[in-house]
Amino acid sequence: MDAPVNPRRTSFWLDDLVERGLDDLAPRAALPGDLRADVCIVGAGFTGLWTAVSVLEREPDARVVVLEREFAGFGASGRNGGWASALLPIGPAELARRHGAEAARAMSAAMVDTVDEVGRASAALGIDCDYSRRGTYSLIRSVLADRAATEEQREAEEAGLPVPERVSDAALGVALRTDACASLHPAKLVRGLARAAEERGATVFEGTTVTGVEPGRVTTTEGTVLADRIVVATEAWGSALPAVGRRILPLYSLVLATEPLPEAVWARVGLPRGATVTDFRHNLVYGQRTADDRLVFGGRGARYHFGSAIRPGYDRSSRVHRHLERSVTALFPAMTGVRFTHRWGGPLGVPRDWHPFVSPVAGGRVVVAGGYVGDGVAAANLAGRTVADLVTDRRTALTALPWVGHRPPRWEPEPLRFAGVNAVIGSLAVADAEEAVTSRPSAIAAVSGRLGRE
Repeated sequence: MDAPVNPRRTSFWLDDLVERGLDDLAPRAALPGDLRADVCIVGAGFTGLWTAVSVLEREPDARVVVLEREFAGFGASGRNGGWASALLPIGPAELARRHGAEAARAMSAAMVDTVDEVGRASAALGIDCDYSRRGTYSLIRSVLADRAATEEQREAEEAGLPVPERVSDAALGVALRTDACASLHPAKLVRGLARAAEERGATVFEGTTVTGVEPGRVTTTEGTVLADRIVVATEAWGSALPAVGRRILPLYSLVLATEPLPEAVWARVGLPRGATVTDFRHNLVYGQRTADDRLVFGGRGARYHFGSAIRPGYDRSSRVHRHLERSVTALFPAMTGVRFTHRWGGPLGVPRDWHPFVSPVAGGRVVVAGGYVGDGVAAANLAGRTVADLVTDRRTALTALPWVGHRPPRWEPEPLRFAGVNAVIGSLAVADAEEAVTSRPSAIAAVSGRLGRE
């Protein structure tokens, strides 16, 4: 049986709030019984809380209720790598293929604007979340990475997006720099959003497990909420709700943080404060230099658990965390011997077609949003504003974006899901090793990429 959740062990970000005296993470009250609302939101993460704030901006007198099983920021919103990027798991070329060039350009432009909007809106709400738009450096350390960088530049130009520039630094080396990304402290943001929603009139109930969603009604372990409009914003945890189920697969991403590092180390690394960093490997890694000069660094590679299981015990893996530590020193030899103070992880939500969605169902009385595959810090803001327009019966440029109305297909039943997903995860590590030896594109990666989206 899993131990009770310890908020401070959930992530470095949440522990940091307590350590600095910014938030004691004291629990909010649970739902006190049956009640009525105009809008009931399931999930107190970025999507749910941006939705709550946005609804109340549009309709200040609306009765908005947010239901959360654990505490605000418990899920991916309090655990991620802190990238507010314009990335979507489905790239601009695939968006154009599915929805047409004009719709794809509108979606991409909306995401680029959202990177700035996260900073603008946070400041307007009085939330200091260490927002810093210093861009992403994608390290080019091989011939194949150079080719991938050229392809990324070409795709951006064709999509009408800002084209990443090649930069060279004596310490960092050659990299592709993308401007459309900011770094931030996600726990400061999500906890600040919960307070902002409450200040505007929303009620956030924690310790309340939702057991069912149907038009006009949300049932929980603590009572029933009757609501005209319902929003399901549970990301990976939606796999346990019939309203989402097999349309989302929980896939773990693990993260670690170093101690604050002296400027002498950062000078040898070459990464500016507030910048984010990755490279072109198949098994994705992501990092940021934090406001207090730590490296927060994460990556994929953890196995999928049978039956879409989500448990606290899966948040840490000594094997994967050791791999991440080795990756840090391989990318940045100057960090050899640094101390890692925090290790954590959590599930992100993966739709079967890797296409994020804002899906009105039941005639629009229920809206399900998510499927960000780890790119949700900015996308959740755009989703929240879009959902707010939908549930307040507004038709805007946001509600015309191509992810509105998209309903991803269901993942395969078990045991096919378990076997297939873990085969793809394992093959990506093999593909990276193969390319490092051969300097040729991996056939394994090409096949795995197709399987992951078909």
